[in-house]
Amino acid sequence: MTTESLHWFKSSYSTDGGQCVEVAADLVTSHGMVPVRDSKIQSGPVLALPAKSFSAFVAGVKAGNFPV
Repeated sequence: MTTESLHWFKSSYSTDGGQCVEVAADLVTSHGMVPVRDSKIQSGPVLALPAKSFSAFVAGVKAGNFPV
């Protein structure tokens, strides 16, 4: 997977200097994958998650299933 050409973004709820991840939606349609990386280490490793799993995770976060 080439990560240089992906359009990375982080949540609008993220603040500068926070513990954030970035995602790229470019591969959802073509590969069914959502690449995820640490926003502070952009040249670091990328975790490619199945789109259905990532959607389930986001739904769980929104539902409050992951207490801090």
